[in-house]
Amino acid sequence: MERSYLPAEVTSFVGRRAELAEIKRLLGVSRLVTLTGLGGVGKSRLALRAARAVRRSFPGGVHLVDLSDLEDPELLGHTVCQALGLPDRTARTPLEVLIEHLRDQRALLLLDGVDHLVSPCAPLVDALLRAAPRLRVLVTSRQVLDVPGEHLLVVPPLPVPGPDEPASAARHESVALFVERAAAAVAGFELTERNREAVARLCARLDGIPLALELAAVRLHAMSVEQILDRLDGRFRLLVGGGPTRPPRHQTLRTAMGWSHELCTPEERLLWARLSVFTGSFDLDAAESVCADERLPAAAILDGVAGLVEKSIVMREDSDGGVRYRLLDTVREYGAEWLLLLDPEGAAELRARHVRHFTAFATACEAAWFGPDQERIFARTRAEHRNLRAALEFCVTRPGHARDGMGLAAILWFYWVGCGYLGEGRHWLDQALALDPAPSPERARALWACGYVAGVQGDIAYATRLLEECREIGDPRVAARAVHRLACTAFLDDELERAVPLFEEALKRYARLDDGAPPRGTGPPEPFGDVGGHAAVARVELAMVTAFLGRRARSAELCREARAMCERRGERWVRAHLDYVESYWAWASGDPVRAIGLARASLAAHHAFHDVIGVVMAVELIALLVTEGAAVPSAYDQAAVLQGAAARLWQSVGMPSFGSRYFNEPHQECARRARAAIGERRYTAMLARGGRLGLDATVSRALSDESELVGVGHLDPGAAVKYALSDDTVNP
Repeated sequence: MERSYLPAEVTSFVGRRAELAEIKRLLGVSRLVTLTGLGGVGKSRLALRAARAVRRSFPGGVHLVDLSDLEDPELLGHTVCQALGLPDRTARTPLEVLIEHLRDQRALLLLDGVDHLVSPCAPLVDALLRAAPRLRVLVTSRQVLDVPGEHLLVVPPLPVPGPDEPASAARHESVALFVERAAAAVAGFELTERNREAVARLCARLDGIPLALELAAVRLHAMSVEQILDRLDGRFRLLVGGGPTRPPRHQTLRTAMGWSHELCTPEERLLWARLSVFTGSFDLDAAESVCADERLPAAAILDGVAGLVEKSIVMREDSDGGVRYRLLDTVREYGAEWLLLLDPEGAAELRARHVRHFTAFATACEAAWFGPDQERIFARTRAEHRNLRAALEFCVTRPGHARDGMGLAAILWFYWVGCGYLGEGRHWLDQALALDPAPSPERARALWACGYVAGVQGDIAYATRLLEECREIGDPRVAARAVHRLACTAFLDDELERAVPLFEEALKRYARLDDGAPPRGTGPPEPFGDVGGHAAVARVELAMVTAFLGRRARSAELCREARAMCERRGERWVRAHLDYVESYWAWASGDPVRAIGLARASLAAHHAFHDVIGVVMAVELIALLVTEGAAVPSAYDQAAVLQGAAARLWQSVGMPSFGSRYFNEPHQECARRARAAIGERRYTAMLARGGRLGLDATVSRALSDESELVGVGHLDPGAAVKYALSDDTVNP
């Protein structure tokens, strides 16, 4: 099935037929095509249109990786993995994960905005092309990568009318773009005999640079074409800057930026400069929190943002979470230059305010994580991913902010662990911990979070060392979490008998803390203040341990307690893990219908949170369950396909079944049944078919009802889930 991960176009695409045809031709003969050209010339828009045009030729997907605002080159691989939807849960390098995923895929990778990352991008692209023979890469950059086999296409400005061509202006793409954008800005605008010559001169004066033309079109709100020309040819010539060595067209683009800047009010100019601290998009609350002070009151931010939107300085974006705003990369760079020019010391303080705002944002999200708003918190946090990354980058690169970095990286544990970003979380936590080894509350929290991340990644020895240090220096809440995670490391290391007393100790610590905790929702959120949510998690994990040990009564008791806690809170992420445990018990107790309903409920919830470990565990169990009493070979085919898909997912998250014989039991039993039913040769073929499925296709297949369960008939997935969840107790 064709997969395309490209943003929708919000304005029409004008011209570029020759360039589009050439890109298609180059992609047919070269595996690496780089579009170069000056900023604002339209490389990104052209690449997106070309990628959309050829997407049917790439069944492995067309994937956009926006690198324009990535500052830390060490996060390049993580960023590409995230763009491809690959889970960030393994201790392997991102390059290894990418190679494993792309090795057999006929896919197109669009790396947009590589200019400042040429050095790390070149070896990454070279390695991917060598390891994945069917991969194609399309790059936009002001510099070439200089990778073997690279084909270049210099994207020129749009053609402009010559001095003696005003009569034929309409046939030039620059004029067509300007007129279309002008009509969007001013109702009824059109090219006429009266304005034709002025429009032709304006497009020529702006050298056909699309960004400059679009900025010019917005000026028609307040000026005529002739007035714009007069101002361009007069005083705005002084805004070129950069001296005689700057290329002429870069001077033109800078002139356009300066021209837009000059037409802003003083308040709008100051706000433009301050908004440059945001990376990616931002909302109005963030703009008010970070940018407002005595010079620019919070009450003026809304009007300032609205004015910048009207002038096309700030782009408005509608999202599921509400209205967000974004500065184009070139516009943001210009604002950042003015910020440093106007107030160098204030620029550092503005970045610090940015850190404080997003630390408060993350703290509020963490405090509410074990509750009914989990999916909204996930979506909001993912929308702020680039700003969180920028805040962490500031903390680990500026003296005196290491503890701020530890605090922010630690408070984001729910995002790193629950939403599929373990690799990036480990990156920031390791960096921050290395900068300040002195005992502190922030260090204790970061030790716990890093131990949690490392443990889930399978780095048990490192996780244990961090958690032991955390237990020694942390306050009672952090120490309780450290004991809890030490229990989990023992569990994942198959030391179940050692894990049980540690889990029981953690539960006792949580109970003591919970007895003295203030009611939820009173006062501002406090970092690591929630005890009950982690107590529910510990119950689910201990229920799984006792299930594997065959202690049914204790496991059932823990499941009942955990489900009651989840229902009181309206919690879904922990409940998804609980559904897995109860599904395992239902299968062991001879109730396959209840088991498959619970497993599917677990799978759907984990997929919503991009928790790939939860997804692959549920898929392994569903593969086994579709063989229960199967009357036809197709059920065993389905099981083997799901096992093949799970094998591929395990490769992206670490060691299959965590290397645990207990977690591996459903897989082994399913494989035994399928081999006996359809034979080794067909079983192997079905595994290979499943290995070609991506994450979404795997989940879709596991949630379908292609199997036949004896005595159940064709029970659809929704009915199975409803039946499974109709009873809140386990039937051991």
